[in-house]
Amino acid sequence: MTRGISTFESLARRVYVAPARLGRVRLIVVDGPSGAGKSTFADRLATACATVAATGPKPAMKPASAVAGPAVAVVHTDDLLDGWRDQFTFWPRLSACVLDPLRTGRPARYRRYDWAAGRFGDGWTVIEPPAVLLVEGVSAARAAVRPAATLSVYVTAPEPVRLARSLTRDGTAIQPTLDRWRRAEERFFIADGTPGSVDLLVDGAAELPSGQLAYGWIRDWPDVDAGGAGGAPSAG
Repeated sequence: MTRGISTFESLARRVYVAPARLGRVRLIVVDGPSGAGKSTFADRLATACATVAATGPKPAMKPASAVAGPAVAVVHTDDLLDGWRDQFTFWPRLSACVLDPLRTGRPARYRRYDWAAGRFGDGWTVIEPPAVLLVEGVSAARAAVRPAATLSVYVTAPEPVRLARSLTRDGTAIQPTLDRWRRAEERFFIADGTPGSVDLLVDGAAELPSGQLAYGWIRDWPDVDAGGAGGAPSAG
């Protein structure tokens, strides 16, 4: 496995070189345990993808698919769960409301779960087919979706780091519930083989300058900065 340091912009350029596999949409799935840094990674990569789309690709890059919607959209799986007991069984909802429509060029349409109220909200979130869709959350890179993903990512961090982040973000009262959640996700990742089956492993605990990421490629990807050859990303 190739390891190193790269930038989100470099990775974003690679996304646009790689083929779309969800219809004309380039799907990026970002997985990993709670507190690893999935949301931060997804948001930073989404920003980089939008920047690359706005500034135009390098000559060696293939142009992004012509789509009617935004350049980039992000969906968090937590918005689609029907409460705590729907940790992994939400997938048919994600497929029916988001993935299947976008695959056929139709808008995604879903209601977000209100965790405070304990029910789905009344309003609808609508996403016109984007050039790049990031789906972020526990089990987002499961085996069922990897063939449709342009890029699958697993973000990891040591357990003490993840627990400290959870305590800061969620407080102590909810930790017993989150402990059960964390044990369940660990069992899921082992059964699914997620960490060893994605394209890219990301160190969510690495302290790096803004815009950089520490990575480990499991499979080769086109190297935009080297004119399209496979291998590790450039350090730029």
